[in-house]
Amino acid sequence: MAPIFQKAEKFIWANGRLLERRLFAFYFKDGSAEAVKRALCAFQNLDGGFGNALEPDIRCPDSQPVPCQHALEILDDVGWDVELAQQICDFLLTVTTAEGGVPWVLPSVEDYPHATWWRPERDPESGNLIASINPTGIICALLHKNKFKHSWLDGATDFCWQVIEGPLPDGMHNAGAMLDFLRYVPDQQRAQTQIERHVQRLLDSGLVAPAGEDGYVWKPLDWAPYPNDLLRDHFSAAQIQSHLSEILAEQQADGGWPISFPAFSPACEMEWRGWQTVKRLKMLAANGWLQ
Repeated sequence: MAPIFQKAEKFIWANGRLLERRLFAFYFKDGSAEAVKRALCAFQNLDGGFGNALEPDIRCPDSQPVPCQHALEILDDVGWDVELAQQICDFLLTVTTAEGGVPWVLPSVEDYPHATWWRPERDPESGNLIASINPTGIICALLHKNKFKHSWLDGATDFCWQVIEGPLPDGMHNAGAMLDFLRYVPDQQRAQTQIERHVQRLLDSGLVAPAGEDGYVWKPLDWAPYPNDLLRDHFSAAQIQSHLSEILAEQQADGGWPISFPAFSPACEMEWRGWQTVKRLKMLAANGWLQ
């Protein structure tokens, strides 16, 4: 595995953003959590939210819900920061809809370059922005996992329950957000019934693509990258090994991993590849494929 790691390390130092370089150092080189947080805070705005292309497809400098999700994911990995989480939730309060959740993207995205799929979702009758389980469910999951209390979380949790206990929405991102929420929401007795419902629906839906399928799809390790993931027991050892072998084979000649969707600019593509390369290395290490 050494050549794989060495090539990936060279790619990160040559091409990754400061954030990914520091995340790589944290995961694999005894780098500090504080250094990661300092790099992360460069993406934060005065309103407490995150933007500034933390999500590489959204070049908008203004704060957006999904970059806030990514900031919390990083804090969950390197060390929870109560002050930053408080600032993020304070921002989320300002963009929460009457339903209790946050939209998946705010209209300010339209003033800057962005991937075509980042379009604000509105109620067809009122024209108002509507809340989305993605990313509301993931944000709630991260806050609950870290036992963080904030007034935003109560209404957002109620919104997620309403979505999850209603008609099952389509799409792998929505399904993933619901499962994240159910894994960490405190009321686990209520969650277990919905976990069974959603897992069975997911496995029957075709949203889990087999290794070898092309395009923007989620395969077994995209749903359960780590051995302790909620869905890992629903995949056979053969499915996991097949996808691991495919991921190893996907490493490019420059040492980085590709993305499976179109990037709208060279900078966007390289930023995503740095993100993806760190993510792949972390997953390979967790599954015993890197020493």
